[in-house]
Amino acid sequence: MLKYVNHDIVFQEFPDEVTLAINLSRCPNGCPGCHSAYLQGDVGEELTAERLMGLVDTYAGEVTCVGFMGGDNDPATVLALCQAIKSAYGDRLRTGWYSGRERLPEAVSTAALDYLKLGPYRAACGPLKARSTNQRLYRLRAADGTMDDITSRFWR
Repeated sequence: MLKYVNHDIVFQEFPDEVTLAINLSRCPNGCPGCHSAYLQGDVGEELTAERLMGLVDTYAGEVTCVGFMGGDNDPATVLALCQAIKSAYGDRLRTGWYSGRERLPEAVSTAALDYLKLGPYRAACGPLKARSTNQRLYRLRAADGTMDDITSRFWR
């Protein structure tokens, strides 16, 4: 089960997107130095497809992307919710997921994702905006499943 704590409109998590970012709790990764350690707890309310669509409908026309921040405790549900967004909005909304996993389980399909961030936070490597980061942000192409590494878009 996915639980969400809060949401916000953000401009930096996915390049060139105005994103409805939904913060998901129950993170199992426990990265030392995590900037959102409160998301490791079992807090918030269940994020059902109905609740998600209510949030998305509230911001329709104002956002270009829906981003799931966390959800590593239930990847299948994150991806099912991405599919629900694609079914309802088609190409009008892109979807993204910030996962702290090194890689996704092989059985997980990324067909409904436009963006995917992979990698746990490691203080010695720095955040996504550091050239030394171990984390990677990918732009996915649904047509052929290609994952283009666009992490350098964060570097200054």
